[in-house]
Amino acid sequence: MSTTAASDTGSTDGRSPEEIRDRYTEIGPITGSLHLDLQGTGDQIVVGIGSRRGVGIRDVRMAMGQALSVAGVRARDVVAIATVDAKQNEEALLELADVLGVPLKLLPADVLAVQQVPNPSPTTERLVGVPSVAEAAVLASDARLIGAKHTYRGVTAAVGRLSAVAKLPRPQEQTGPTGGFGASTEARVYDQYDEAYIAEDLGHHGDAEIVPGLVDLAVNVRGAAPDWLQHRLRDAVSDLSSYPDPRAATEAVAARHGRPADQVLLTAGGAEAFVLLARALAPHRAVVIHPQFTEPEAALLAAGHDVQRVVLAPPFRIDPGLVPDDADLVMVGNPTNPTSVLHPAQTLIALSRPGRVLVVDEAFMDAVPGEAQSLAGSPEQPAPDVPGLVVVRSLTKTWGLAGLRVGYLLGAPELLRACAATQALWSVNSLALEAALAVTSPQAVAEAEGYAVAQAGDREQLLAALARVPDIEVQGPPSAPFVLLRAGGPDPAGVHQRLRSAGWAVRRADTFPGLGSGWLRVTVRDRSISEQFAEALGRAVHPG
Repeated sequence: MSTTAASDTGSTDGRSPEEIRDRYTEIGPITGSLHLDLQGTGDQIVVGIGSRRGVGIRDVRMAMGQALSVAGVRARDVVAIATVDAKQNEEALLELADVLGVPLKLLPADVLAVQQVPNPSPTTERLVGVPSVAEAAVLASDARLIGAKHTYRGVTAAVGRLSAVAKLPRPQEQTGPTGGFGASTEARVYDQYDEAYIAEDLGHHGDAEIVPGLVDLAVNVRGAAPDWLQHRLRDAVSDLSSYPDPRAATEAVAARHGRPADQVLLTAGGAEAFVLLARALAPHRAVVIHPQFTEPEAALLAAGHDVQRVVLAPPFRIDPGLVPDDADLVMVGNPTNPTSVLHPAQTLIALSRPGRVLVVDEAFMDAVPGEAQSLAGSPEQPAPDVPGLVVVRSLTKTWGLAGLRVGYLLGAPELLRACAATQALWSVNSLALEAALAVTSPQAVAEAEGYAVAQAGDREQLLAALARVPDIEVQGPPSAPFVLLRAGGPDPAGVHQRLRSAGWAVRRADTFPGLGSGWLRVTVRDRSISEQFAEALGRAVHPG
């Protein structure tokens, strides 16, 4: 998949609309068919966009994709892009509409100015005479606003649903072979695919599902840090007048994994680790194995790299032969988010090649009893000697520290030095360093192991409860603190929203590449919550 057709400055290299269309429709998959299981919801959606001049196509895609995700609709539902007529020559908007195969509606500023928008912006009104171009463009298109508008790097997107009387003809749908529940039946490898859907795939995360009043089964983070850790962090606040010094925490992490300190780079969570790798590396062929956490691919795209996807089919087991031999960067999760699959260490090692960087995301490995299949190493079991291996670890999940942002990279010193050269100064703050020092002690590692064992028991109780729900297929056996399931029944696409209406927040999984409508990721909680959720899920799958 190329990411260089349009730069972030909005340039299209002088290409005509026909050439742009050809760029996106001349798809050349290596195997399989072009079908990403991105099924629509049946709505007809207008996306209103306001932007700065010269905005890039990637920024427009990201703003649109995140606004669609929050609204609970799909890019495939979009029937029009709407904006102010002053944007008639804005290349990124023209390209987006062309890629989606929908009209770009150009509306006069005086028409937009009279719309009663819910979230006016004094700055926008001062500059263009319209309090919110994005929201006003939706309303002026006879659509009703749904969800909140979303702003990303100078682009604001709002989403609206057309009324029945205003509905437009739909763009032609792509089709492809599917199996039961709308899932592809074969693993697929893609060189290129329609970039209009990238933001939708990559921009949605579990935290977007959470609103007050819903039971949180969407975010895979411990509910709160243990008391002793909270007390230690509160005590550390008194030292915040000093600049962060990572040396002690780096030594502690190195000792925890039986490595020298120069094989450790502390990061502001696992997400920053992927950004640093994307900045430091210059791959000829980067491959991301999906379904998996979407930030690795998002980081590569943001750094301007081409990305090739290997999309696994259920039961989501890796076949190293699917990865092209000339791939010099491969990214995979273990255990994988959202599938909860724990891949054998030897299978991952088989992905290594001379000259290849193999990145294994072990963000949830400390939730696996005994850290079975880990490649990170420990004092008792040193890491295997795999050239090019980089392991990404997170300390936020098991310890309830998502808001603190702390993780690390394990790998060859020369590669970590290259990553560090692209890292912002003092990226990891003093409290995060104190947390890393605390939770990598032998006592804390033993506590994490006990927590992992207890959580595995809770997962078995969740699986038992789900087994009693008709028309639910759980992927397994799961090994992480979450499970992936897909719903059948008369309306799989509506299960997620019906659960929300009943008070339950789960992670919609149709935004993970390779998964389709009806897929959900559910966090493991205690037995009482699991039993209540299973009952609610049964009603959501078979309403009435």
